Amino acid sequence: MRTGRPRSFDRDRALEDAIAVFWEHGYDATSVAMLTKALGIGAPSLYAAFGDKRALFLEALDRYLGTYAAFTRRALAEETGARDAVRRLLHEAAAAYTRPGLPHGCMLISAATNCSPQSADVAAHLRDLREAGTRALEDVLRAAVRTGELPAHTDARGLASFYAAVMQGMSARARDGAAQSELEQIAETALRAWPDARRS
Repeated sequence: MRTGRPRSFDRDRALEDAIAVFWEHGYDATSVAMLTKALGIGAPSLYAAFGDKRALFLEALDRYLGTYAAFTRRALAEETGARDAVRRLLHEAAAAYTRPGLPHGCMLISAATNCSPQSADVAAHLRDLREAGTRALEDVLRAAVRTGELPAHTDARGLASFYAAVMQGMSARARDGAAQSELEQIAETALRAWPDARRS
């Protein structure tokens, strides 16, 4: 039985290269020609390995979330206090969004910039993922209200949305060339908005 010709490229390496292109340029602005150039393969090989551009993007996004953006999940899961979790989340975002040798900012945010109506399903998927992240943070904050770490009257949804907006702003500043030190200052400023349970 014929097994076909083996691929002449490293699929994992190609996926990493695709992440970099989508991260830098966004979904809509990335063309198949840009991808084939970055991956060093022809369009037929790209389609054979990954399917169409949308399928490649979704696979690249999954890889990104499980690697470069995994700090978000770890921060919320591993810290015992909600404030410690948020502080870690913001400071690790400052580092992640300014890593040398990688596109700056957050791919989950920048990839959705200027999506056309034809890419509405991709934009909706990215929006759903961002919303899921905000809900995960909200769950941590609601738990902090129950334990008394946050005042009983705290609007957990509003506070989660605030810190999600801070992270989106940090991503935008990183895309504009802000250094990690500036993002660290933004993080510390945002933490001053943390409600004080002693004043409830």
